[in-house]
Amino acid sequence: MSERPRAVMIESLGAIAPGRPLRDGLDRILQANMGALIVVGDGPEVLGICSGGLLLDAEFSPQRLSELAKMDGAIILAADASRIARANVHLVPDPNVATTETGTRHRTAERVARSINVPVISVSEDMAVITLYRGDTKHALDSVARLLGRANQALQTLERYRDRLDGVTSALSALEVEDLVTVRDVVTVLQRAEMVRRIAEEIEGYIVELGTDGRLAHLQLEELLAGVEDERRHVVRDYLPDDGPDRADEAVATLGSLPTERLMIQQTVASVLELDGRIDLESGLQPRGYRLLSRIPRLPEPVISELVDRYGNLQKVLRATTEDLEVVPGVDAGGARLVKDGLARLAESSILDRYN
Repeated sequence: MSERPRAVMIESLGAIAPGRPLRDGLDRILQANMGALIVVGDGPEVLGICSGGLLLDAEFSPQRLSELAKMDGAIILAADASRIARANVHLVPDPNVATTETGTRHRTAERVARSINVPVISVSEDMAVITLYRGDTKHALDSVARLLGRANQALQTLERYRDRLDGVTSALSALEVEDLVTVRDVVTVLQRAEMVRRIAEEIEGYIVELGTDGRLAHLQLEELLAGVEDERRHVVRDYLPDDGPDRADEAVATLGSLPTERLMIQQTVASVLELDGRIDLESGLQPRGYRLLSRIPRLPEPVISELVDRYGNLQKVLRATTEDLEVVPGVDAGGARLVKDGLARLAESSILDRYN
């Protein structure tokens, strides 16, 4: 699923997550062994395919929804599901729209979703399954227990990948201090960071679908993701030929759009950084210093940019004296000592981590 349809589907799933009134109404329909066809949206495009039914314009409540489901027709809700617009409606979507479903209710739901950009919910009476349709995608809701199991399994995987990412970023720090970085080292960090992001994206989908039951998983995810996005962007700015913020954002977005099988090819990732063609994976590189400087507490980002602009690479910053640093705009005597002491501590800890 591409980024935009996926985001739209997740947004729709959030509206029917546990803890939401609409989900309560859907669960009531299932518990009563009934079926239902519900369209979330009452704009002109929806009303244009409605025939007959009852005009209600009543405030939404789970009890009202389950009572109205006793009638055969579809139920039309407001776009924010705050009101029930119509009930017992016959939907007449374009019959030429392709559908993979077999049951009448599901075929109608899929055709409506593909014709109009609104969420359509089908509750299966026979299979006791709630299915959400949006555009060309559909999603059958799982039980909270199964979703929690999947989310916890994905969190364990994310934790392992985060540990590996921390290992390669720590190694990269030591190599940067020792001026021994190769293209392969940089590519490895970016591959690990992107895999962490992709696993986290999958977990975010579970958390949205879990609603109020996903709060603990959300806290765990935030803890595991802390600093990853900034780390990835700083690595890109350190080694991209053009370190402008906009160009860095483009490169990060390109990495995010790579299919997983291409992401695993190191030369492909190197090409995103414009490092392929003229050098091989074992060629040496020098970082500008964005990443390590950003790890110094209380060092403002504008000062980091000034340091990089003046010295050009990390090795020159490491060799600069406090007097040299005080010449940089925004760096006074205290700031110069902060930079020197911070880099010294980072250099010592990263080298110790590498060789212990």
